[in-house]
Amino acid sequence: MSTTTTLQKAGDPTGNPGGATPNDGLKAGLKNRHLSMIAIGGVIGAGLFVGSGGGIAKAGPAILLSYMLVGAMVVFVMRMLGEMAAASPNSGSFSAYADRALGRWAGFSIGWLYWFFWVVVLAVEATAGAVILEGWVPAVPQWAWALIVMAVLTVTNLGSVASYGEFEFWFAGIKVVAIAAFVGIGLLAVFGVLPGSDNPGAGFAHLTDAGGFMPNGWGSVLTGVLMVVFSFMGSEIVTLAAGESEDPRRAVTKATNSVIWRIAVFYLGSIFVVLTLLPWNDKSIVEKGSYVAALDSIGIPAAGQIMNVIVLTAVLSCLNSGLYTASRMAFSLGERGDAPKAFSKVNKRGVPMAAILGSTVFGFVAVVFNYTNPDTVFSFLLNSSGAIALFVWLVICLTQLRMRKILLAEAPEKLTVKMWLFPYLTYATAAMIVFVLGYMLYDEGNRETVVLSVLVAAAVIAVGVVRDVRRRKAAVQA
Repeated sequence: MSTTTTLQKAGDPTGNPGGATPNDGLKAGLKNRHLSMIAIGGVIGAGLFVGSGGGIAKAGPAILLSYMLVGAMVVFVMRMLGEMAAASPNSGSFSAYADRALGRWAGFSIGWLYWFFWVVVLAVEATAGAVILEGWVPAVPQWAWALIVMAVLTVTNLGSVASYGEFEFWFAGIKVVAIAAFVGIGLLAVFGVLPGSDNPGAGFAHLTDAGGFMPNGWGSVLTGVLMVVFSFMGSEIVTLAAGESEDPRRAVTKATNSVIWRIAVFYLGSIFVVLTLLPWNDKSIVEKGSYVAALDSIGIPAAGQIMNVIVLTAVLSCLNSGLYTASRMAFSLGERGDAPKAFSKVNKRGVPMAAILGSTVFGFVAVVFNYTNPDTVFSFLLNSSGAIALFVWLVICLTQLRMRKILLAEAPEKLTVKMWLFPYLTYATAAMIVFVLGYMLYDEGNRETVVLSVLVAAAVIAVGVVRDVRRRKAAVQA
């Protein structure tokens, strides 16, 4: 009898008896401090440090509105996911919930698409880290650094879930301390009270003194949304990790409730500091990067190298979490019979070695393509996975609409976290995601990404539907 069938017969509508750690062989090796830092660090990707300058150049100070719009969307999606994850912590998270609420084809499709997204991210982040490391140690070629970084973090994940949690605790901790220090020091400089600052401090004047708050119109805000939306991907990782924690329901509830201030401080707070320290059209914001330009304006020595260390930490954090996330999704798919059975096996330490190695192999292959075929094979991989983050969020919305009804009918006591203004805010969030996808299709620079992502998604869904039909026929014949 399959695990899914056993759990459903136990009476849990979400496939998790008692809402405790799933009885799937994974060990509860993540401590509460690990989960707390994974939740905080999950919303701080390397894209925040590297990509924010381009958004500022496009939208000016109005990029804050872009971050607010996307931030609100992420908060709502996380609230929906938190509602389901608090009721049933599961290593498959939204894929397992979609499986139950929308059908086996949906869980299969979104699970494999999410896995695909993260293994491509592994190659992107490994290359980004290699660029920084080669700058420090040029004797080692860039491709070798990429493979070294991948190998080290693979070993870390193979050790135990606790070793993943410990690495992520410190990686995320460095990011959090760095941004908190940046915001604190930056605000002192903004108001001219930072001792020794080279920036005279203009207060809030730079928000309007170079063409107004919205110098390029409302269209630039929407363009900004497209530029910043993908830097938020990763906030949902904590709901996958919760299944291997000491108190999964408490961890999910805490992470869901704190997502608002995390986005407000780390994204809006840090970008606000950049925009108040420098005019938005200052060339150094694009040339050096927004954070380096801001630190240089204050007179912080070696600002570029400081940011390189922080960006490398963010890259390693993303790699570490990306491999963990891909492997746990592969593990969950294996548990449900939607991936090779070997992926659902764990060793004595409770680690799904085959799922980790399978994800790593694809990641290594993608890294090789990044160097041998960057404009063909890797370009296709990158573009065809680009919009999957939005697909995942949309599926979470659709799943929560159905799961709320299931929980109310079968286990209302498990609704300890509830989506606000249900179902209206869920519908509004789904509509916003569809609008962003539509605007990406309209925008020439993002059109290829949407088209290729939709084609890949359609192919995976087709496979999922065919498998579902065959499974149903086999069940009838049996």
